[in-house]
Amino acid sequence: MGILYLDCGMGAAGDMLAAALFELVPDKEEMLRTLNGLGLPGVSISLAPAEKCGITGSHFSVTAHGEEEHSHDYHAHDHEHDHEHGHEHHAHHHSGMEDINHLVEHLTVSPKVRQDVRNVYEIIAQAESSVHGVPVDQIHFHEVGTLDALADITAVCLLMEKLAPQAVYASPVHVGSSHVRCAHGILPVPAPATAKILMGIPTYGGSIQGELCTPTGAALLKYFVTAFGPQPVMGVQAIGYGMGSKGFPVANCLRAMLGSLEETGDTVAELTCNLDDMTGEEIGFAMEALLDAGALDVYTIPMGMKKCRPGVQLSLLCPVEERNRFVKLLFRHTTTLGIRETEKRRYTLERREEVRNGVRWKIAEGYGVRREKPEYEDLAALAREQQTSLLETKEKR
Repeated sequence: MGILYLDCGMGAAGDMLAAALFELVPDKEEMLRTLNGLGLPGVSISLAPAEKCGITGSHFSVTAHGEEEHSHDYHAHDHEHDHEHGHEHHAHHHSGMEDINHLVEHLTVSPKVRQDVRNVYEIIAQAESSVHGVPVDQIHFHEVGTLDALADITAVCLLMEKLAPQAVYASPVHVGSSHVRCAHGILPVPAPATAKILMGIPTYGGSIQGELCTPTGAALLKYFVTAFGPQPVMGVQAIGYGMGSKGFPVANCLRAMLGSLEETGDTVAELTCNLDDMTGEEIGFAMEALLDAGALDVYTIPMGMKKCRPGVQLSLLCPVEERNRFVKLLFRHTTTLGIRETEKRRYTLERREEVRNGVRWKIAEGYGVRREKPEYEDLAALAREQQTSLLETKEKR
């Protein structure tokens, strides 16, 4: 299973993410030509080698109408960082979502990438709307950084399509600390819109002062990342470093690693008890309660017990760290007087769902095999609707 892992130990910005992903592409010259043929008016994109704390990587830069744009940290209505960072302001014209959508509509990319770009912008607009108390259709983005941010977002969406990871994982996001100067005054880091976007995502501050995660970076992570946490056990095949513009005591980069999940299996607890004084309905109710509580699996085996009484062995699988909770649930829902526990090594295929022609398909793969089958409930609903047999409906799918 091909996966992408993003190390956000120095936060995330659109240009850093684009540069890191660009480094993972085999044919970089072709990709650069593609990026410069996106159809953004007057925009030129370049990648240059960059070095931070002895690490080499790439810096992603955007030139609009012959002038390099630097505002990777813009917010709608908020950020005017350029003067603070020693860059001149552009004229304060504004671009609303309608203007952005017009630009996106003319991008020379696939419909999927075009929709991905819109969805990322929608995340930013929703956050700005919530922070400022303004309807989404009235949100306006400062022209400072508009083309720059659109280029960053489009590049990332295009590179994600090119790399096509089956899952994207990321570390908790370092957001920085202190305050940032904005059009409305001095705000805490992360700035309000960024903080809104990052809700539900693990983040942390630290001793580094400055805004490490921008709204564009936060929105891209929110949209593409499957799960946040430590790096999974994976075989890494390529590493990319996307460098930021600012200098910090720590290497200012976002690291992207492309590889595959190592098929190492995991350990689960098996809890077992023998039952000879419960009815079938009572056992069935207990099994449903245990599954609803999050058991990985629950099953029964018929058995003979002492005094030749017929009985049932009930077993459940659960994460090792959850065993105490399930021991209590077993005692609660069954009549057993004792429970046995063993730890077992478990090997599973990676599972996911795809929708094809209105039917969900369950796909499982790993260890050199791939299996797929349609969801029964979806097929059954179609068979009833079309008044055909289940087998005929399945064959048509």
